Amino acid sequence: MHGHQPRRRFGQNFLADPHYVARIVDAIAPGSGDNLVEIGPGLAALTRPLIERAGHLTAIEIDRDLAHQLASEFPPGQLTLHVADALEFDFAALGPALRIVGNLPYNISSPLLFHLAEFESQLADIHVMLQREVVARMTALPATPDYGRLSVMLQAIFRVSRLFTVPPGAFRPVPSVDSAVARLVPLGAMKPQIADAALFGRVVAAAFGQRRKTLRNALSALCDASALEAAHVDPTARGETLAVADFVRLANALAGQQ
Repeated sequence: MHGHQPRRRFGQNFLADPHYVARIVDAIAPGSGDNLVEIGPGLAALTRPLIERAGHLTAIEIDRDLAHQLASEFPPGQLTLHVADALEFDFAALGPALRIVGNLPYNISSPLLFHLAEFESQLADIHVMLQREVVARMTALPATPDYGRLSVMLQAIFRVSRLFTVPPGAFRPVPSVDSAVARLVPLGAMKPQIADAALFGRVVAAAFGQRRKTLRNALSALCDASALEAAHVDPTARGETLAVADFVRLANALAGQQ
């Protein structure tokens, strides 16, 4: 741990197993000139091999003590360091074709993914390690227990895939959950056309707000049964049965009525 006391408020569990470090770096496959951005480099387990293969890395680290250690180990030619909160960071300032990497704190994983999605036009890909259950929700298909708001909101923007799991013993301190590595690639031209992104988000959130409710009841504040039927959505269905395309069609139909 290099004398560093992990801070619970930052959700610090540091990857320490060389086998999984190598697997993650190989999955990312960094190349010279890549615009690599690491969120939460911590003790630099991934930072070092990424810099070895890409030559340069931009890092965002909220912990000032760790940022100081990183700055003392890597010269500016190898590491551009921002001491900042990734949840508030303006990734637009880092240029195009961003390749985001991170062992994300589990307590902020969903908000951080939504924040990154705001910069989709500048992203090449995202490789993140998260709690295994979160990755299951990210990759879930309709009509499965893990399918929900996170699934729909991310799959409307990215092609999401789980690469492999990482056991608790690969970290220091050892967490109480398994982890998994996920890859997110922007859909680009294949992205569905959403007329009103804010309305789409409200529709999805309401549909999964109380999973046992039918859409007629769950979306009553946004539309009535006739509007659902006009969008070819069964008012008696539940949100978990709708595919991403169904949510897009419904939200676009409601946007057209405003």
